[in-house]
Amino acid sequence: MTVDVLDQPTWASLTGPHARFARIIGQAGRYDPEVAPFFALADPGDPRSWEDLAELAGPGTEMSISARPPEDAGWEIRGTSTAFQLIDGKVPAALDSEAIVLTVADVPDMIDLVSRTEPGPFRPRTIELGTYLGIRQHGRLVAMAGERLHPPGWTEISAVCTDPAHRGRGYAARLVRALAAAIYDRGERPFLHTMATNTPANRLFTSLGFVRRKENTTVSLRVPVKKERLPRS
Repeated sequence: MTVDVLDQPTWASLTGPHARFARIIGQAGRYDPEVAPFFALADPGDPRSWEDLAELAGPGTEMSISARPPEDAGWEIRGTSTAFQLIDGKVPAALDSEAIVLTVADVPDMIDLVSRTEPGPFRPRTIELGTYLGIRQHGRLVAMAGERLHPPGWTEISAVCTDPAHRGRGYAARLVRALAAAIYDRGERPFLHTMATNTPANRLFTSLGFVRRKENTTVSLRVPVKKERLPRS
């Protein structure tokens, strides 16, 4: 278990514990689109990785990735954003008797909650990435959190969200502590990502004992469309 694997967590997941969800060409990989929208490179500094990524994604495909393409490669940059990567410091892990393990049958309710709270991308098969816990009140799913990226020795906590009408009751903190307990029981460590602009989330995770490891720049890109060569006259 080394912290260096978190430098390229998506690639480490796709070529490790999540290989069953991976589509890889050369030095580029992506998750099955029904599972997650993430792409990754073995070495963002190698131009060949970007050539492989363009082939894997297909001309005109739009994506976000924590790397910047070579200036002469023809990629269209549509925007950038800043995210923080946080790792566990002293997280007070604790099981929660009210938290239930969510299953495929819960996916419609999970997608509905995500659509109203926007914690990040969640696809029909995202639940297959790991354990997802939820809290229901009067049968309604009001909070959830789950496991996403899985580089060796680490598990990312993600999709932490609470229905706006049920916030302020500590549900998110309880679910994160419960997930951390399960992660520690496997001999792994939890980590997570937050947008730099999401002050409430950063405040919550810091209060739970997560510490910032690094800052990432996420780049929104469009794969270059290759033009066919005209025949010589």
